[in-house]
Amino acid sequence: MISVTAPALFDSLRWRWWALGVALCAVALAFAVQSQIERGNRGITPINSSADFVATGIAVDITSTSSRGAREAGWREAQRKGWQQIYRKVNGSDGPALSDSVLDGIVSAVVIERESIGPRRYVATLGVLFDRVRAGQILGVSGRVLRSPPLLVMPVYSVGGLPQMFEQRSAWQRAWAEYNTGDTSIDYVRTAGTGADTLLLNTGQTTRRSRIWWRNILDQYGAADVLIPVARLQYSYPGGPVTGRFSARYGPDNKLIASFWMRAATPAAIPDMMEKAVAQVDRIYSSALAAGELRADSSLVLERVVDDTDLEEIAATDDNAAPAETDDSIVSEAPLGAQSFTVQYSSPDVASVAATERAVGGIAGVQSAATNSLALGGTSVMRVVYRGDADGLRDALSARGFSVQVSGSTLRITR
Repeated sequence: MISVTAPALFDSLRWRWWALGVALCAVALAFAVQSQIERGNRGITPINSSADFVATGIAVDITSTSSRGAREAGWREAQRKGWQQIYRKVNGSDGPALSDSVLDGIVSAVVIERESIGPRRYVATLGVLFDRVRAGQILGVSGRVLRSPPLLVMPVYSVGGLPQMFEQRSAWQRAWAEYNTGDTSIDYVRTAGTGADTLLLNTGQTTRRSRIWWRNILDQYGAADVLIPVARLQYSYPGGPVTGRFSARYGPDNKLIASFWMRAATPAAIPDMMEKAVAQVDRIYSSALAAGELRADSSLVLERVVDDTDLEEIAATDDNAAPAETDDSIVSEAPLGAQSFTVQYSSPDVASVAATERAVGGIAGVQSAATNSLALGGTSVMRVVYRGDADGLRDALSARGFSVQVSGSTLRITR
């Protein structure tokens, strides 16, 4: 007969409960990670506005025989008012009156800022986006815009001292997603905040200093560096004024450029305060870029960029240099007569990736076009082997309806 003492029985039960607790924690952790990735009420898809002129704050008040007719008439009037607003902004005077059919051809989207629909009346504040290429021909300006390198946006939102990014929807995230980037010099790379974004992009990442980890993150989204706009809100009392402190930070070291304060009279006015704050932060980043303060971190660049001065020195040296010996054992990465280019493009879904690869691969002279860095909901990177130079590839892409920005052997395309 085997007897078990009370202490031994207690130790056995204790270890069993400990093992059960560990197993339950592992299951809970796996469920939390899966929920963090698959949770669907978090992300806000950014608007594609990188190639558009934007007119905002257009007030319309239309009465018609039906609510649908009043709304359609209101949108028509918003297009006409928006065109005049854009023309005055670009040329400083009133522009020619365009017919509704012509406006339909150059308007890419109508943004509803606020609206109220009655049985026979439509009152709203709208925004109108005009295609930069088609509208630019009438405005007399070029459709190309010189911008910064692509910079990844990581908006930090804090209430009550608890910072977050994409863990749940916020007014700060929405303001950045809806901000029109057509008239800014900053090439923002904005993500939807869904899927793996919540694991890769979080407030903890902004405190990391490892350049290897940062390179991996930036390569996933096709960005050269990172911008960290921060919004911290303080509530006075329920229903009372809300004070926001906003900071414009950048780089893996989370450097501060400038900060400012804003105040909302009530919590209902927070979205409007956020829109104004994003515009102010954009002006700070644009001014820093113009002043040379917003420079890409050299530790994030694996290869040094060759500028015009370097090219002149190399050319002057080569004129007096003897012919270099060739090594037949070295094989060029691209076929003879062809060059390899990096093409960055927006990839909101899988269908857009396949469509862009088909469009680029169908260009005469393109020998291969394959995506080597996929970032759904952000900016993907494609390697293109083309028989010709960068200017030829740019012209071919423009003929396919793309807006193209060229920086050396890197091209960024948008529609």
